[in-house]
Amino acid sequence: MNAGTPGADPLEFYGTQVSSRLLLGTAQYPSPAILADAIRASGSQIVTVSLRRESGVSKAGQSFWSLIKDLGVKVLPNTAGCKTVKEAVTTAQMARELFGTPWVKLEVIGEDDTLQPDVFGLVEAARILCRDGFEVFPYTTEDLVVAEKLVSAGCEVLMPWGAPIGSGRGLNNPYGLRSMRAHFPRIPLVVDAGIGLPSHAAAAMELGYDAVLLNTAVAKAGDPARMARAFARAIEAGREAFVADPMEARDMAAPSTPVMGRAVLAD
Repeated sequence: MNAGTPGADPLEFYGTQVSSRLLLGTAQYPSPAILADAIRASGSQIVTVSLRRESGVSKAGQSFWSLIKDLGVKVLPNTAGCKTVKEAVTTAQMARELFGTPWVKLEVIGEDDTLQPDVFGLVEAARILCRDGFEVFPYTTEDLVVAEKLVSAGCEVLMPWGAPIGSGRGLNNPYGLRSMRAHFPRIPLVVDAGIGLPSHAAAAMELGYDAVLLNTAVAKAGDPARMARAFARAIEAGREAFVADPMEARDMAAPSTPVMGRAVLAD
């Protein structure tokens, strides 16, 4: 798997190939119809779904689940809101039974104000789930030591945050994200959380990231479908720019017109 190398398309997660590099969340939309329109406009093939939207006992949320199935997208269940290893593991096991997939977006939240991952609990939960046959997409920070431990635990994807969930701040630490890309050239990397504008998503892709996962920026837009389309185009443009091998920034000007051979006028 060589998803981090320029030109390595399409993207692959745990042996499943996808052509869209935009992963979309399904929370906070004004209505199911608007959600469906946004997913279609985005071209996304993977959507995240929280177990809290479904109930295997009371059948609550079954209309939502039917909508997702009708759209023909692949579901990535998440453990949103879980704060302990036990809670995250139990939620993942329930999600596997309900949604019929070994995929799970693993969240273990350690701080309420920033929703920063508890990286210690995250690594422990990832180890347990990978050993149990799950294919884990860990929501993590850009810390390289934590990332190494997640990969050692069995994770074949890393999902570092751009900024706190729902903040719309974009990429708070481009240096850290760039370092992670360089450190893990063959691991699919997805910027997850904090993306507020299509330009933020394009910037992530220009760093060489393989995909972007976002929710609030589309769900809370005045026109979610139009915003989803804008994000899809920005991600495509950012990916194309990365593959094209862009010029490096310079401190000084460099003339675009050669100075050699220019005409010299006599006084």
